Amino acid sequence: MKRSIVWFKTDLRLHDNETLVHAIEQSDEIIPVYCLDEDHFKTTEFGFQKTGNFRAQFLLESLKDLDSNLRKLGSGLILVMGKPEKELCKIVKQFEVNKIFSKREVAYEEKQTEDRVEKEVWKLHCTFESFSTSTLYHAQDLPFSIKDIPDVFTNFKRQVEHESSIRPIFQKPLNIKSPAIPPIQLPHLKELGLELPVQDGRAVLLFKGGESEGCERVSAYFFETGLISNYKNTRNEMIGSDYSTKFSPWLALGCLSPREIYYELKKYEAKFSANDSTYWLIFELLWRDYFRFMMKKYRSNYFLKTGIKNAGTTPDKFDEDLLQKWITGKTGNGFIDANMLELKLTGFMSNRGRQNAASYLCNDLSIDWRYGAAYFEQQLIDYDVCSNWGNWAYLAGVGNDPRGKRYFNIEKQAREYDPKKLHQLLWLT
Repeated sequence: MKRSIVWFKTDLRLHDNETLVHAIEQSDEIIPVYCLDEDHFKTTEFGFQKTGNFRAQFLLESLKDLDSNLRKLGSGLILVMGKPEKELCKIVKQFEVNKIFSKREVAYEEKQTEDRVEKEVWKLHCTFESFSTSTLYHAQDLPFSIKDIPDVFTNFKRQVEHESSIRPIFQKPLNIKSPAIPPIQLPHLKELGLELPVQDGRAVLLFKGGESEGCERVSAYFFETGLISNYKNTRNEMIGSDYSTKFSPWLALGCLSPREIYYELKKYEAKFSANDSTYWLIFELLWRDYFRFMMKKYRSNYFLKTGIKNAGTTPDKFDEDLLQKWITGKTGNGFIDANMLELKLTGFMSNRGRQNAASYLCNDLSIDWRYGAAYFEQQLIDYDVCSNWGNWAYLAGVGNDPRGKRYFNIEKQAREYDPKKLHQLLWLT
């Protein structure tokens, strides 16, 4: 009997999951597995938790939903905790597994983990195959090789939109054959060294993890409310659930597929109409693709202070007091403090807030940008390694911004995007 493991990571869904589809096609039985990597719950070199409580809670909810959806198809999710290269080997031995199917990684640490797993299971005569499941455009369909991808987004976008096409989605399986899988035992946050997050009533949305919730959000934003038709005009607002799609937490864990969003959007356009707002969502998904492809191109350079440009950024002097004031919303700048308090208390911040907060840390406080990126990694419910570190490097002037270090005039930004100080009043009073 051919038994295979489907190693779920940031692809926690059944729809448009190429890894899962190929595993079912090539196996008599499959064993879905998720490993809570112990390294993801440690403190980073910058002094922050690698995974904070908001993101961890969303992850556990997503795993519960995935297990529930798998069981409806005759399977279930095996949840283990430790080092993936050790835990997956145990399951390979227990079930006499022939092959592991997995989502392909591009970021440095994730790629190292993937390589260790492949090396260890190979010793057990178990093969390993990975698939690209995270992007709108497939890497193989780009009009250039990864090493030749333009370092300026505009050039990348122009060529891709004219010369590449988006592949159709993979259909959700109708049934899955698996050996008997015991009921899932989700850990409590305290077992992961974390506290249960307190829900703040001012949060833009009560995010709940899982494919089911993600699909409901897409349906609501497109078809029930039609909010997508005005997205470009509202996307820079900062209060409430309606100013932007809020798809990002589900995209970050792969509860939503960018291609599924794209084809649902096409259904919306066919039924109603296409406009600048519907295009702008595709534009944003393309930015997300870009940072992933850039991470594949430059690998560990994105995590260096000098970034992909090998450029000088901030003084070597580090001021812990200034960093803590930024984190806790006590800089004295109302616009920055309101945004940072929102992040601290909810695990979310608007795109406009993120750009200003990053600019302020890099330019006004002259703090090493990597501390900001590492804090966002801990705190953001929608943390995505490629988008987070790619955007921070961009703002710090060591990434893909052709204009170099980007400075935001915070007072001007506040007047433009919070003219009545409603966001500041919400979070500072």
